[in-house]
Amino acid sequence: MSEHKSYYFCGIGGSGMLPLAMIVKAAGAQVSGSDRALDQGRLADKFQWLQDRGIKLFDQDGSGLVDSSQILVASAAIEDTVPDVARAIALGCKRMTRAELLAEHFNAAPRSIAVGGTSGKSTVTGMIGWILTEAGRDPTIMNGAVMKNFVDAYAPFASSRVGVGDMMVSEVDESDGSIALFNPEIAVLNNVSLDHKSLEELRMLFGDFIAKSRHAIWNHDDAESHALVGSSNLAKTSSFGFFDGADYRALQVEEKSLGSSFVMRTGGTDYPVSLQVPGRHNVANALAAIAASCAIGVPVEIAISASGSFRGLARRFDIVGTTNDITVIDDFGHNPDKIAATLQTLKAFPGRVVAFFQPHGFGPIKKMGAELAVVFSENLDDDDRVILCDPVYFGGTVDRSLGSDSIVDAITAAGGNAEHIAARWECGDRIVEISKPGDRIVIMGARDDTLRSFAQSILAGIGRDKSKLQAD
Repeated sequence: MSEHKSYYFCGIGGSGMLPLAMIVKAAGAQVSGSDRALDQGRLADKFQWLQDRGIKLFDQDGSGLVDSSQILVASAAIEDTVPDVARAIALGCKRMTRAELLAEHFNAAPRSIAVGGTSGKSTVTGMIGWILTEAGRDPTIMNGAVMKNFVDAYAPFASSRVGVGDMMVSEVDESDGSIALFNPEIAVLNNVSLDHKSLEELRMLFGDFIAKSRHAIWNHDDAESHALVGSSNLAKTSSFGFFDGADYRALQVEEKSLGSSFVMRTGGTDYPVSLQVPGRHNVANALAAIAASCAIGVPVEIAISASGSFRGLARRFDIVGTTNDITVIDDFGHNPDKIAATLQTLKAFPGRVVAFFQPHGFGPIKKMGAELAVVFSENLDDDDRVILCDPVYFGGTVDRSLGSDSIVDAITAAGGNAEHIAARWECGDRIVEISKPGDRIVIMGARDDTLRSFAQSILAGIGRDKSKLQAD
């Protein structure tokens, strides 16, 4: 459907834009684009890789749009005054959102799995994609994170995979309501909790999402998911979880620092499962992925074997390295559920936690700042530390009256040990200064690819600083 069309991606380096650009290019489209990070000289390796794949890149000044036949792919939130958008309007170019273009491809696939829910979407999508690949189904995969199993010299930014089979698996987003565009054969609902929208809005979006599917996979342990399934007239369902009654149930869970093992009971049979990704939340993610894969015809034994060789995603409890007995971890945690899962995984083992958090915008602080403060307060001990810098801000007219200091104040009021340091680089210096052997330092945040390099700089700083102290 994209063959012979020309798409211009505004923000082509984004976690949702880049993988989609590769999918539509593989379908025969011409692809070009721009990105603010390119203009600012950031993420040079990523943009060079795109250019090496035959994608033309331009300054984000409208210069790449030259013909009315080009289709502008841009976020609905981007204002008309942005030069690319203004130029597209002047030329009369069609405009699509990322989700609209993705939904066109997804809904045209003969067989499809969509993964929705507040947390775990990217991991479950990656797990399902890997299972289908190992099962010989050659799927197309659309993800919002780099899938380590698919990374190689040709695909260092493997957040998508283009297959020739009849299956497509994709995560779908509720934050902008675009989940409503997708008509999946298999719909996976991981959970329903506060994030970008109110619970009332989420219940409507997720309820409609599972109602359109032929087979819904849902979280038996999640009260909101339970209520949605109970109030819907669904064609077929399979549940997963830790509690009695789940169709795919985890028993005898043994958490390890870099993985876990458990027994999965389904259909009256027990199967041993071993994972390379840590935390109880990833046990639940694996159950969801196995259930979805079985629903589309993969034998359960193959699904279990493949889940055991799944190596995870970049920036999902991603260990950057260890030096002087201090470990630095890069993590995508940015909403209450994701941060709680990461902190609980860390606190399952001894050692102080130093948690750095960069809020992914001023709007999210207003939406869930109080809940974020509670999560830090309830999941960390007196000797743990929390450090926040100012939120991500790349421009625009958003209300910036409520900042990171409000979260720090709430954590401190609850008895926690938290600091607000406005500049991120100064936070890095502070973390290096206070770190000591046995610490686990976790760098959390979303919508900013430079957080990975920030985590790496902290690891390097600790290596220099502590080694010097030892030498002295």
